[in-house]
Amino acid sequence: MNRRSRTWPAGLAAACAALTLLLAGCATPPGGVSGSTTPRLGGPASDWQSNAADPAVRQRAETHLALATGYLQRGESRVALSEAKEAQDADPRFAAAFNVAGMAYAALGDRDQAEAEYQHAITLNPRDGNIYHNLGWLQCQRADYADAETQFQHALQFPNADRARTLMAQGVCQARAGKKAEAEATLMQAYDLDAANPIVAYNLALLLYQRGDYERARFYIRRLNNSELANAQSLWLGIRVEHRMDDQRAMDQLANQLRRRFAGSKELTAYDKGDFDDQ
Repeated sequence: MNRRSRTWPAGLAAACAALTLLLAGCATPPGGVSGSTTPRLGGPASDWQSNAADPAVRQRAETHLALATGYLQRGESRVALSEAKEAQDADPRFAAAFNVAGMAYAALGDRDQAEAEYQHAITLNPRDGNIYHNLGWLQCQRADYADAETQFQHALQFPNADRARTLMAQGVCQARAGKKAEAEATLMQAYDLDAANPIVAYNLALLLYQRGDYERARFYIRRLNNSELANAQSLWLGIRVEHRMDDQRAMDQLANQLRRRFAGSKELTAYDKGDFDDQ
């Protein structure tokens, strides 16, 4: 991977195949945490079983869905969509096939059709928190923040939901909606559940930095920058925090890392210009 453009995978430790996605908006500096903040392919294997009565039909539907998720994981969204449609044709009541088709459409930029697929999946299985999560993130990307909040709340009601990931998506969406206090509280819950998630740590540190709580921002960004998951974005935020804390030695250490590992990055350019207040 090119070090200059290194970003964090949104689907950390996914139980099954997941897209390589980024959270957009509040999450990272310019360019942001973008992508289907974390669409969820599904929960336990039991959530992915076809409803078809005929064992041969059920196996065919499940096989096509497995292929679809594999292609989706590799970024081959059009092929994934084709396989998901085959699964739907085999079993028109296979909710997971519509969920995956929605993810494929979202990856292809067709948000209207993605939403239609998610909505239909919900009618087929209204107790799958992962589908509500995906619909919520899609609505957040469209700036339908109130609807997105509703979907995230629905997702969190069901035991198959990945609470840490849904709270991460919800917190980022709240920040994009300008609800910074709510976003901080939500991301804190996500951090308590998954302290190793770099997207959560970065967003939480960024919110604290933006409201002037530099000591707490330093705690979270230092933990991230002391891990192997540090990147140009997190190092630059760390530099800005240390600048506010007037710790020149810490600034120099982070700047040396930034220059050594991410030469040519926009973050290094900002550092060299002294644009410490550039968001």
